[in-house]
Amino acid sequence: MKHLAAYLLLGLGGNTSPSASDVKAVLESVGVEADSERLEKLIAELEGKDLQELISQGTEKLASIPSGGAAAGGAPAAAAGGAGAAEEAAPAAKEEEKEESDEDMGFGLFD
Repeated sequence: MKHLAAYLLLGLGGNTSPSASDVKAVLESVGVEADSERLEKLIAELEGKDLQELISQGTEKLASIPSGGAAAGGAPAAAAGGAGAAEEAAPAAKEEEKEESDEDMGFGLFD
């Protein structure tokens, strides 16, 4: 991911065809070591391709991925069960909060 991020940053900065040394320079400027094998593979995969076109194709692919989550699952249940389903969900949320507070065993993150 770091290699791709550096490659994209170079592309946004105006370098339409970043080389491996360009990407290494960006990564080294922030203290990150580049993996030469992965970097060469990335450069080979992206060689001669338009970054804007790749980004738009990736966005289209991401849009087709279902991302239901709690909101999508909760809507049919609320419609079918009415207010009773919503009342049942509230105590479950309180129990989850209680469990989370037990996990820290009295120690805070910054203690």
